Amino acid sequence: MDISLDIYSPVQQINNTLFIDKGLKVFIKRDDLIHPMISGNKWRKLKYVLRSARAQNKTHLVTFGGAFSNHLLATAAAAAKFGFKATGFVRGEDVQNDTLFLCKLHGMQLIYTNRDSYRDKKALFDDVFGSDENAFFIDEGGASAEGAQGCSELVNELTETYDHIFCACGTGTTAAGIINGITLNVLLTHFNAVPVFKNGEFIRDEIDRFLSVPAKYTLHTGYHFGGYAKTDPQLIQFIKQFVADTGVLIEPVYTGKMLYAIYDLAAKNHFAPGSKILAIHSGGIWGLLGMKDKFV
Repeated sequence: MDISLDIYSPVQQINNTLFIDKGLKVFIKRDDLIHPMISGNKWRKLKYVLRSARAQNKTHLVTFGGAFSNHLLATAAAAAKFGFKATGFVRGEDVQNDTLFLCKLHGMQLIYTNRDSYRDKKALFDDVFGSDENAFFIDEGGASAEGAQGCSELVNELTETYDHIFCACGTGTTAAGIINGITLNVLLTHFNAVPVFKNGEFIRDEIDRFLSVPAKYTLHTGYHFGGYAKTDPQLIQFIKQFVADTGVLIEPVYTGKMLYAIYDLAAKNHFAPGSKILAIHSGGIWGLLGMKDKFV
């Protein structure tokens, strides 16, 4: 089976009095609409990884993630769709939740792993599947040069140019890919990464290792809201208001933080009047299932 999905990722404008008052035009690219399960940057990062597995005649995808990992779910769904077996190493104790239920429903075997062993993923893979000639290693979050290649194609789909592109940043792969796409298309667009981790300056090294050539970009490290998968009432209220105002579903781990950053920077006059800004919706909305209590 050919490893491909039709890309339906429209760009729509976000209309808000803040942006009108500041003379800004803000848009969002709806990568969340690519596929119900393999959505956003998850598909873009998996596309060439899966093609590499197929080219090597590998039939068993082995990957890694936390108990609420969108990457695990996307890999499980992709494996089912394209005819692979799948195993996911889950960081931490044996738990049951909606995300892992959907992983298992798509046929993924789950192996719960203590946090010390989980730190060395390649060693973990070699220890359990080193003798399985059909097994194919996929790093946590799909972090890889192939993942960056897939993400770079996002820029080719744009029919307009923008002064700024914003994206949430976890592993750095998506950011690197988009920057490579900007470079390849010789655009003057400035890329802005919003790390979702506390002390997120470290992500610069992760981005730089997948860049085709050195490039200038900005890290906005002040929007982590306490760290990965952390939140607070201010962010939750922003998300509730944004979804109610736009009809675009977002979550607190990635896209919610990135959009909050754009609104906050706009309010602080960070952008020149007349600027066109594109926010990348990187999918992952199933992450809401693990945070329902935050919205009560």
